[in-house]
Amino acid sequence: MKQMWQVFQMTRRYDSTAQWLMLLGFLAPVLVGLGLALWLSEGNGFTIALWVVAGVLAGLLIALVILGRRAERAAYSQIEGQPGAVGAVLRSGLRGGWVGNEMPVAVNGKTQDAVYRAVGRGGVALISEGPVSRTKRMLDDEQRKVTRILPNVPVMQISVGDDEGSIALHKLPAALRKTKKALTKPEVLAVSNRLNSLQTSLPIPKGIDPMKARPQRGKMR
Repeated sequence: MKQMWQVFQMTRRYDSTAQWLMLLGFLAPVLVGLGLALWLSEGNGFTIALWVVAGVLAGLLIALVILGRRAERAAYSQIEGQPGAVGAVLRSGLRGGWVGNEMPVAVNGKTQDAVYRAVGRGGVALISEGPVSRTKRMLDDEQRKVTRILPNVPVMQISVGDDEGSIALHKLPAALRKTKKALTKPEVLAVSNRLNSLQTSLPIPKGIDPMKARPQRGKMR
């Protein structure tokens, strides 16, 4: 309960409409349950109580679902625009059979623009982080690499940002889930393993995961 309260406080701080949506989600089933109780119980107190309890439980469930969705969106809003934000979503926010890596497959060391990769039932998704004007060429280069290795696997490009044609960070998981299924689950695993086996090490953009950066060893004299 303490953790839920902390999540609610954080969500309400960044999303003022969340508490009202939760209240509406809770009250609607309660009112429906009360209405059904009065309509179907024929004055039986026990039946009325059962309907009211069912309405309360349904209301709590809906309120918690709304809280989870809004909390996720609020969390994404705090990191949106920062280097490594897409990687954070790929690490913890993917569902529907999609797998992604928090490390980018291509990085511009000067601008910190990056391209990430996810594999799912829809094929291979290349996701850019940075202005479209700077990342379009990076996306095209990566698509050519994937197509050369896996010519029969669909490859899509997704830009995350504020530019026209881009999507907001919190919409990325939903955009992946909406893709048309083209691969089976075993094929997803095979494609992911194939691409990971060919992945070369890349410099880590600032802000992505500094805690995982390995210290350089001193040279032996």
